[in-house]
Amino acid sequence: MNAPNQIQAEELLSVLFHSPNATAVYAYKEGDLTILSANKAMLKFWGKDKSVIGEKFKTALPELHDQSFYDILINVWNSGETFMAKDYPAVLLTNGFPEKFYFDFEYKAILSPDGKTAYILNTASEVTERQKAMKMVDEKSKSEQKLINDLSALNEEYLATNEDLISKHEELFNANSELLRIKKELLTANHTLVENEKRFKNLVEKSPVAMASLQGEHFEVDIVNNKALQIWNKDRSVVGMPLSEALPELKDQPFIDILKEVYVTGKPYYGKELKTMLEKDGELIECYLNFVYQPIFDEHHATASILVVATDVTEQVQARESIIEIKNRLEIALDASRLGSTEINLSTGTMDSTNQFKYNYGYRTEDDFTYLDLYQSILPEHRRRIKDLVKESIKNNEVYKAEYPVKWKDGSIHWIQAHGRPRFNNEGIADRMVGMNADITDKKLAEQRKDDFLSVASHELKTPLTAVRASIQLLNRIKEKPYSQTHIRLIEQSDRGIEKMCMLIDDLLNMSRLGQDQLMLEYQTFNLHEMLSKSCHHVRLEGKHELILKGDELLEIHADEHRIEQVVINLVNNAIKYAKGSKKIHIFTEAEQDYVKISVRDFGQGISEAVIPHLFDRYYRAEHAGKSYSGLGLGLYICSEIIKKHSGKIGVESKIGEGSTFWFTLPIKKSGKASLAAG
Repeated sequence: MNAPNQIQAEELLSVLFHSPNATAVYAYKEGDLTILSANKAMLKFWGKDKSVIGEKFKTALPELHDQSFYDILINVWNSGETFMAKDYPAVLLTNGFPEKFYFDFEYKAILSPDGKTAYILNTASEVTERQKAMKMVDEKSKSEQKLINDLSALNEEYLATNEDLISKHEELFNANSELLRIKKELLTANHTLVENEKRFKNLVEKSPVAMASLQGEHFEVDIVNNKALQIWNKDRSVVGMPLSEALPELKDQPFIDILKEVYVTGKPYYGKELKTMLEKDGELIECYLNFVYQPIFDEHHATASILVVATDVTEQVQARESIIEIKNRLEIALDASRLGSTEINLSTGTMDSTNQFKYNYGYRTEDDFTYLDLYQSILPEHRRRIKDLVKESIKNNEVYKAEYPVKWKDGSIHWIQAHGRPRFNNEGIADRMVGMNADITDKKLAEQRKDDFLSVASHELKTPLTAVRASIQLLNRIKEKPYSQTHIRLIEQSDRGIEKMCMLIDDLLNMSRLGQDQLMLEYQTFNLHEMLSKSCHHVRLEGKHELILKGDELLEIHADEHRIEQVVINLVNNAIKYAKGSKKIHIFTEAEQDYVKISVRDFGQGISEAVIPHLFDRYYRAEHAGKSYSGLGLGLYICSEIIKKHSGKIGVESKIGEGSTFWFTLPIKKSGKASLAAG
């Protein structure tokens, strides 16, 4: 279940499609650049509808043939380098007629894991009005310069006329007439200048983006529209104020310094998604802006004012950061759970897979991995079932679930748990499949070991039970006969069978207690040498093996004596079972500073290095020299758990042909009775 307020991928695509920011996605398919996606804003710029999605760029937008956009896109695709443009002209069809517009746009190369371009993301915003405003400002500057030039020329003519006044009285009238005409032109020019200024202010006021004009080196707010005031969270009282006073929160932020640099150098500055802290209701609010600082020059080409054009892109940035956060959380969750994910193009068989997904099929990060590779890695007898599940999932638009074995390239067999669901295009055709997988080989092996254990447990319990039952049946037949050696043999045989069943049942009970964490320890202080001397009495009575005990006879430890004796007996029994040729079994005790070590050594065939890491696993039953031995495979596992309960360690050292030494350690407590007695 998704967390509250988390945007799903399909919902996110729908939101982006309705976003006012023009967005399109291209890819190089079938030898040409193809439009994969375009939202409403981009389609509106183009003057097209959704039918162009999926078409070649040249076919969908023939009016752009003689313009540079296609060549730029091809260069971005080949180089993998993003292209950005400001105030870029484009001739588009409006109501069937070509019309010039200006755009800020970006062609961003989206790279695949191998470093090649997978897609091109096109974002754009129309800045035609801004361009017109800047052009109008430029025309205003030129008009002012022309007026100054005209005035200068007029002054020169006036001086010349005055110098010739005496000698050219007749020309005076003509000069006065010319002067009146020029004065009229001057008044007209001045009126035009005023009108231009009004038009400029009106343009700024009605601009769809935030605009403001900052005068002089103190950046006094001269003209500002409502969009800018809305971003600043201010009213018109800021008009006439230096920007640093109108927005005191800009202190320690870079904007004033940037304005100073633009004012001194006369070079415009373009800010993209710059973080800004602005005051609102007494609190600083974080927002992000795209903006331009454009210097406006006087007749001496010195900076007179700076035109500010800005767009609030806070929601866009936050949405992108939210998407990145969601993606990061998903990747962390997938990595933590060792889940792989993929998206399969059903028509081409190509897959966009995570590294974990490929690894679960035995492929490395840099390896190519297609749907055909996946299908062929499945063992043949399972392929039809998986294929039918996928078909049924597409038919019913539902999730399919499956477990199946796969064969890695190294020949090893692994089990995969897979989930998948189809995705449909606008025509309702399933063109993709989104899937997840996990390697459940360990789980399958555990289940197999458990099944094997139940089979072995049934067999192991049934064997002595059958012997006991047969003995009792024979005893029942001869119960009226005089007591004889046959009675004794059958009773002893029954006793051995019952003893074996008791041992097996004890192992099962101990296993159950360990599984429920109910194996309780009863600590007491006891002499380790005395306990070892009295244990394994059954071995000494049989007389087939010699137990040799070596170590400090005064060594005392604080532990559960019964459980420690159980561990020792199990290790000795294993030495007898698996090292039949070893008539002598050594039991060593040695004390270190913080622990005591007990070792049981035999001189049998030894244990293979490949087997040793599994000896203490649950249900593991070792085979020696190709022979299988009876038992549940729980003895060493129970020993390991008992020693872990005592905060000790257990292990084995073995060499083929020389025998094995099983050992365990117990910590020595330095208080109470748990002490090392000095001899």
